[in-house]
Order: sequence, then C-alpha cells, then structure tokens
Amino acid sequence: MGKRVAVVLAGCGVFDGSEIHEASAALVHLSRGGAEVKIFAPNIEQRDVVNHLKGSPAEEKRNVLVESARLARGNIQDLAELKASEFDAVIFPGGFGVAKNLCSWAVDGKNCTVNEHVNSTLQAFHGAKKPIGLCCISPVLAAKVFPGCEVTVGQDKNVDGRFPDAETASAIAELGCKHICKNVNESHVDKANKIVTTCAFMCKAPLHEIFDGIGTMVQEVLKLA
Repeated sequence: MGKRVAVVLAGCGVFDGSEIHEASAALVHLSRGGAEVKIFAPNIEQRDVVNHLKGSPAEEKRNVLVESARLARGNIQDLAELKASEFDAVIFPGGFGVAKNLCSWAVDGKNCTVNEHVNSTLQAFHGAKKPIGLCCISPVLAAKVFPGCEVTVGQDKNVDGRFPDAETASAIAELGCKHICKNVNESHVDKANKIVTTCAFMCKAPLHEIFDGIGTMVQEVLKLA
C-alpha cells in the first residue's frame, strides 16, 4: 500500500505563491513512488500579488487556497482540515509564497512568524515522528519551528554565482540550527527529526537538476515514512 502524503502549497507562482516547477516535481516523484497524495493550502489572503510578466506588484488581492487550487487541479482542502493522523508524511514545495504567506520570512527574516496552521501542521507531524520534506526556501519553516534541527538551502557561499541567496544559510544558523551544504541534486536527511531538505531553485541550475534533487528529497521522505 502506498504512503499517504500531504502536500502544502502557498499559492501559484514563484514570486507570490508556490514555485510551480517545484510543486509539480514533488507531485510527479510522489506519483512515481506510489504515494497517495492530498493537497492543502491555508485559506488566507496573500501578502501581495506580483505581475509575473513585469516582476512588479499588482493592485489586487488573491486568496492562497484559491490560487493553490490552480496547481491542484481543483482537488484541494483548507490546511485547517489537515489531520496528521491520516498521513504518513508532509511535503512543502518552495517559492516566495512560503516566505510571504506561510510565514513572514520575506519581511522579517529570522524574526519571522509562522502561520498558525502551518505551525500546528509541522508540530503535529514532528510530534508523531512522521517525516517532513521541504525544498527551496521552505526549510526556513523547520529552522524557525524546530530549533537545533539540520536543514539545507544549498551552499552558505555564492559558489560560482549559483547560490545568490547563500546568506539564508547564515540566518538559519542564527536560529540555532545547523545548515548542511549540499548540491542541487542532493538532499539532506536530519534523521533525529525526520526532516528532509533540498535547495531546488535556491541554486541557479538547469531545471532537470532541480527536478532530480527534489526527487531525492521525495525518495528519502518515503523511506522514512
């Protein structure tokens, strides 16, 4: 019987929601791994809306759950309804929506607050010793909620110009967590906390390498489950 995995989205689109390629990659790898997947998102207003063509703010309001439904093909539930007891693992794709809608990292950095339903979801899976998978910027959620855990967002230096957000690793360390340097096609497993992370688009890499890295994260999550 396949593992039951919850996937939590943060909207639709890299600059104000979930990174579409990351969400899709996670879902493809979960499908390949025989997992039974249900998708969730918080029923809240987005922090902002970005015109992805121009890269500039748009004067409109959007709802995170409604926008996430685009990626879920309409088959999605309010995050408030997620029960950890019904799943074997949870996965959070990345995208600026994680740092804007699921928490306030985009504005407050290491001093951010985490959405109450995101926090309770993470705590519930962690408390039940069920694996948590995170990619791109979403490992900061674990760093904020679980001091002392180990995560990766890639490298802690901008190696060859491929890791322009390398300072995120320092902020994670300031939270009392251990940042583990990994390449884009790798993931890190914090065995004590059952947290699996990979850097995805935190690295400037070809799409297939990001896809493969997310694959390693999904595979490790399913192993732990």
